[in-house]
Amino acid sequence: MKHFTLPKEGGLIETDIPSDILHSYEKIRTEIYDQSTTASEVIADTIIDAINASKEKTFKLGLSTGVTPVSLYKWLTRKYQEGKVSFKNVEVYSIDEYYPYGKGEPQSRNNILHNSLLNAVDIKEENIHIPDGSVPGDKISAYCEEYDRMARNLDMLVIGMGEAGQVGFNEAGTTPSSRTRTVLLSYQSRKRQGKNFNGDFKHTPSEAITVGIDTMMSAKKIILMAWGEDKANAVKQVVEHKADSDFPASFLQNHKDITCYVDETAASLLTRVVSPWLVGPCEWTRKFIRKAVVWLCQEVHKPILKLTQKDYLEHSLGELLDKFGPYDKINIEVFNDLQHTITGWPGGKPNADDSQRPVAATPYPKTVLIFSPHPDDDVISMGGTFIRLVHQGHNVHVAYETSGDLAVHDDVVLQHMDAAHQLGFADEFDRIKAIIDSKKPGEPEPKELLAIKGAIRRSEARGADRSFGLNDNTNVHFLDLPFYESGGVKKLPRTQADLDIIKALIMKLRPNQIFMAGDLADPHGTHRVCTEAALEAIEQLKAEGEDWLNETHIWLYRGAWMEWELGRVDMAVPLSPDEVVEKRHAIFRHLSQKDIVPFPGDDPREFWQRAEDRTQNTARLYDELGMAEYQAIEVFLKLY
Repeated sequence: MKHFTLPKEGGLIETDIPSDILHSYEKIRTEIYDQSTTASEVIADTIIDAINASKEKTFKLGLSTGVTPVSLYKWLTRKYQEGKVSFKNVEVYSIDEYYPYGKGEPQSRNNILHNSLLNAVDIKEENIHIPDGSVPGDKISAYCEEYDRMARNLDMLVIGMGEAGQVGFNEAGTTPSSRTRTVLLSYQSRKRQGKNFNGDFKHTPSEAITVGIDTMMSAKKIILMAWGEDKANAVKQVVEHKADSDFPASFLQNHKDITCYVDETAASLLTRVVSPWLVGPCEWTRKFIRKAVVWLCQEVHKPILKLTQKDYLEHSLGELLDKFGPYDKINIEVFNDLQHTITGWPGGKPNADDSQRPVAATPYPKTVLIFSPHPDDDVISMGGTFIRLVHQGHNVHVAYETSGDLAVHDDVVLQHMDAAHQLGFADEFDRIKAIIDSKKPGEPEPKELLAIKGAIRRSEARGADRSFGLNDNTNVHFLDLPFYESGGVKKLPRTQADLDIIKALIMKLRPNQIFMAGDLADPHGTHRVCTEAALEAIEQLKAEGEDWLNETHIWLYRGAWMEWELGRVDMAVPLSPDEVVEKRHAIFRHLSQKDIVPFPGDDPREFWQRAEDRTQNTARLYDELGMAEYQAIEVFLKLY
């Protein structure tokens, strides 16, 4: 299956910059790649070269688990199958394990590491070292001391960094002198780990065994990995700021041979990404100029039209003045450019001059297709625009790509079963409760239970769509893409079967506009899989001769709490106070996602709050830049 990335919009001309200047803001040398799969192959090749260079000598390799190394292990397996490496002389040391926890449990580090890599290569069983979570409590201290001795002086340590800058289970407060030990997991850590246990907090382990920072520092070479924008802040703190116990990975700054590999969104807060003109010469595209000017406005706390030549020069934007100045010309051009992104007509305004508008006036009405990865992403992410498209008379369809069944709490199921019983329908409460009670943490959910959860999410989606006038009988589509239907958190591979379902819907509707989630940098998320499936389906249709798709424009929205930076925005749709409330009420129809969501993430706000805060913040940014002041704004990137 094909992978997609967002289009480049200017940036550093890295080939013209000496390496020491390129990395001048970094305390850990950092390599940025367009996506995690690309970076993972580079890391895999680095590991393989080191193993092969060791020849007959034993090579001690430290590894981690979690979502970060998933693609790395796929590359290592593939290259082993191609005969490019043997693991016969490799000793593997895993850096952590839940405690107390059996090695045969589905979510144990032991089981995951074996299933993702070790079972597929020719490593000797005696060379596999993974902390044993079943060691009795009275022997665990001695066991940790012995494991620490073995795990020292690794030839290479390859580890992922967590959202809070943790490595292994070394969390905030860890000291640089820490060694292998048992630790109590913090509440936030257990919430993050809970997704591996079907969101069931009470079954998520509260302790773990972890290799310490001092032990890690004894490795000859360290490779640190981080993917996705939820790790951007941690990457910024670890790579550019001083060592801090709040971000334990930052202690690795003192290692003599360490490299951090990140994808573009994990790197999104680094200086050379946020303000690359501070580092070196840049390629200045229209959007990149806008990015620089918006950044300057935020630095000096001025609207665009009040920026001065002094502001540009004092903030390292002299190159921009030299190429495109004077400053007031730049100010006016960027102001007009940004202002022209604003439209109250996301489907195009009929019978109007569209030369300065983001969407063409014709045809009217348009057939609009909104792809929603889960049965609430549509209203959470672009609910105001969705509502406006319907109210402005367009033929709007929404396609829910997955069932979202895993995100329904068991208690919600029982509530629905109880209501059905009270209304005189068959009494299935006791039987369904027995199914729930029989579930084992970490194992796939029973299909019968998932069917009920999927039905709940479908009914909520239809209710939301009806609330603002969409015909839920004709214009609402549930695709139930097969890749999602694994019954567990880990999904199945995306296949042609997923693409064929999407292709059939597109051919049936022949849309003029398509909206989809823009989370292309999330390496393992459902949003990325769904969007890449839709994009590949469109490419296949074009290759099959469906040339009409060349006139179909694709708009990308963001999730509940992340937003496009203004330098990327192609369309901004302002919302009135009443539309904000109407959007909120549509979100409220998704009752199963309101209070007891199994996978809420670290953000304590409910989804409607995150959505409103995001769109109101965007409106505030436009206002601060000198634009009109709106209640809220939803923004979109035009892919093509």
